[in-house]
Amino acid sequence: MSVSSPAARLQQLFEGRRLTPTQRRIAHSMVRRAADAPFLSSVELAELAGVSQPSVTRFAVALGFDGYPALRRHLREVAPGGAEAGSGAEDALNEYQQAVRAEIENLRQLAELLADPAPVERAGRLLAASRPLLVVGLRAASPQARGFGYFAAKVHPDVRVLDEGGSMLYDRIDAARRAGASALMCFALPRHPRESVDALAYAREQGLTVVTVADSAFAPVAAHSDLLLPAAVGTGLAFDTACAPMLLGRALLEAMCDGLPDAQARLEEFDANAAARGLFVE
Repeated sequence: MSVSSPAARLQQLFEGRRLTPTQRRIAHSMVRRAADAPFLSSVELAELAGVSQPSVTRFAVALGFDGYPALRRHLREVAPGGAEAGSGAEDALNEYQQAVRAEIENLRQLAELLADPAPVERAGRLLAASRPLLVVGLRAASPQARGFGYFAAKVHPDVRVLDEGGSMLYDRIDAARRAGASALMCFALPRHPRESVDALAYAREQGLTVVTVADSAFAPVAAHSDLLLPAAVGTGLAFDTACAPMLLGRALLEAMCDGLPDAQARLEEFDANAAARGLFVE
């Protein structure tokens, strides 16, 4: 992504930061008024974003500055007056386009990670060998877990998706372990629920091998994962985007299929049954 425009420079400053929803509102307001941002007072920025002035101060600290004045000085140094705004096609990117560009960068980083396929292949073997296979994903990670479980069930004989917390989560881990489970697949995305961390710690205590897809190798679940595969999330919009974790999950499914000798036969059987039932309109 070009960083020649004020908006792009601001976007780069915010990327990869774990910001609260309120702080993201402030960030979005600054991107929309990128040329003016270096000259806004904390009160003006608070009014623009519809937040309190102390929220603006906390936002600056979250970005690594001593306070809002330090953030504003930094913005004036790197984007004086926004003089370069509109200097080319890249400069005209709106916040949605910038979010897409940031997600493309996340996918590029994932491609570099997958240059060494050994960790994914190892994870695939672990998941394929587990009977049953547990797939955990709470809150924001629930769609990832459900999607993985949906496709895994087409080739794996016993997949159990756990996407709700509470005491039943532990009961289901216990039941799977008694049934012979040896591995647990976890999707862990920000903001990381404490329940996810505690559940992984419990699963390992019960002897399960934990494979985790997380937004960072330093995610809170790392300490309770036997094999952690990082895939960054996009943070440019009000809610995180998770294209890279989803794609990494599909790569794990591919590796798992390689560890299941009857995977192709199961897929063909499903296709035949689906055709006989008229399941899909094509």
